[in-house]
Amino acid sequence: MRKLLNTLYVTTPESYLLRDGENVVVKVDGKEKFRIPIHNLEGIVCMGYMGASPQLMRLCTDSNVGLSFLTPSGRFLARVHGRVRGNVLLRRTQYRVADNAGESLDIARCFIQGKIVNCRTVLGRGIRDHGESIRCDRIRSVDVLLIENLQGIEECTNSDSLRGIEGNCAKFYFEVLDELILKQKDDFFITERNRRPPCDNMNALLSFLYTLLAHDVESALETVGLDPYVGFFHTDRPGRPGLALDLMEELRPFMADRLALNMVNLKQLKGSDFVRKEGGGVIMTDAGKKEILGAWQKRKQDQVTHPYLREKIPVGLIPYVQAMLLARFLRGDIDGYPPFFMN
Repeated sequence: MRKLLNTLYVTTPESYLLRDGENVVVKVDGKEKFRIPIHNLEGIVCMGYMGASPQLMRLCTDSNVGLSFLTPSGRFLARVHGRVRGNVLLRRTQYRVADNAGESLDIARCFIQGKIVNCRTVLGRGIRDHGESIRCDRIRSVDVLLIENLQGIEECTNSDSLRGIEGNCAKFYFEVLDELILKQKDDFFITERNRRPPCDNMNALLSFLYTLLAHDVESALETVGLDPYVGFFHTDRPGRPGLALDLMEELRPFMADRLALNMVNLKQLKGSDFVRKEGGGVIMTDAGKKEILGAWQKRKQDQVTHPYLREKIPVGLIPYVQAMLLARFLRGDIDGYPPFFMN
């Protein structure tokens, strides 16, 4: 099993990254603020505009360390890629399957089944843990709708009908997710999913966590030799990592939504960690981002038993394991792609 390494998050906008031997060095205003050996990292996420030296980019690509650039608010800008690695036969198989509507639909069904089941688990856990303080009837009514749509997945004859089911389930889910926000209701609430820009604190938090998850999933797919930009559910679009977005669907509830709810309910974040801009969008303060990044890294260290492998692994390795299982399926080593179902 692959070893879980660290991801370096650079949050100071004035930071510039450069190489010193086999070390990553972070400088602000020409002064060294931090350094770390490249072999201790599996990814670097830079939230600023100063950038990185070509030598540092070369070091990252040679060491298979993902280097992503985001805006200070967490919106994805770019990702540095080196030479294409991995088995060319695997990628050729991926492309052939992606061009086959029937085979793509079969895999896409698995992603959406995993998503809906995990959404149901998040809501069910809320009833189990806080049934006396939330409106369980609302959640149970949505659960019925999720089950109905889950059963309809096998009847989908094309990707458009599957996208309709996914869209309906997402709408139902986010309509009641607010019931699971137990604290700080004046500052944190959600009635629908909105983005570009997010219009409330909870949506801003979810968008930021989804961006972090996207980085990890894209890195995992590249590690096993798959092309993150050619998916089976999300349509091809220049600059959009379709397969990474596909694989994220089943992982969002477990890796992002639950963490967001926990941070709000445990008051690890406060309303003061978010700022509303003149245009109505909401962004996070530097202090808020650092709190989230710390919680994200800590969460990735937690151990879970993988439902398919039946082995204990760190949460941070789940994207890699799912990417590996997808690659095995495409190679013909296993009969189907097993989604990740949270406990």
